[in-house]
Amino acid sequence: MAAVRTLGLVVRCHEVFETSLVATVFTRELGKISGLAKGARRLKSPMQGGLDLLSVSDIVLLHKASDALDLVTEAVAVERFAPLRQDLASLYAGYYIAELLSDLTDFHDPHPKLFDAALVTLRHLGEAPLRSRRVLRFELACLRELGLMPALDSCAHCGADVLAEGDSFAFGLATGGILCANCRTGQPHVATLSGQTLRTLRVLNSPGNAWREPKFGSGALGSVRATLGAVISHHLGRRPKMLPFLGA
Repeated sequence: MAAVRTLGLVVRCHEVFETSLVATVFTRELGKISGLAKGARRLKSPMQGGLDLLSVSDIVLLHKASDALDLVTEAVAVERFAPLRQDLASLYAGYYIAELLSDLTDFHDPHPKLFDAALVTLRHLGEAPLRSRRVLRFELACLRELGLMPALDSCAHCGADVLAEGDSFAFGLATGGILCANCRTGQPHVATLSGQTLRTLRVLNSPGNAWREPKFGSGALGSVRATLGAVISHHLGRRPKMLPFLGA
């Protein structure tokens, strides 16, 4: 069994036996993996601190092809995110990002762009004025990279273009996004979005720096938070545990 070296973000960790840990790590090359780190909790362990939650670590593991746990043989922290240890709101946001990576992704399914997006978001959570927007953009990136992105520009049912010039729009959770007026009838789990909410979603999902501009009111961001929270809860089959701790 050959050893594999990879860079990973620790998204879940729990103690087993007297001195060991089982860590879930979202890696850039291998996707999500779960590994047993024997003796990692010993005071003089060379892995001490290398598997702390929300740390980026250089990890060496014996990668198993079966569903059994991988075996972590080395783990050295290479990056810790200072804002998460200085501000409670930043820490909650970090926990939420870890929860999404842990629960929305599949094992051994690499998403390098999502890994990079997570690191960029975690590095800048200390910027309070933009924190909520960064988390919302990460949620959109997560949905997009995993093939779960709701339709925002065209009808999720018939594909017709939907202009964001009206006052309200139908949004189908089960259907997968915005619905035109002709397709709304008979669709299950349909919510109503304001035009402002749809326009804000489109800006947050677009490339460039328009999402930074201070034209969004707290009401618009709050509506986007509720919408994305509902979409993610639909795909998880439950409400994320950290979702109530996020502010708009």
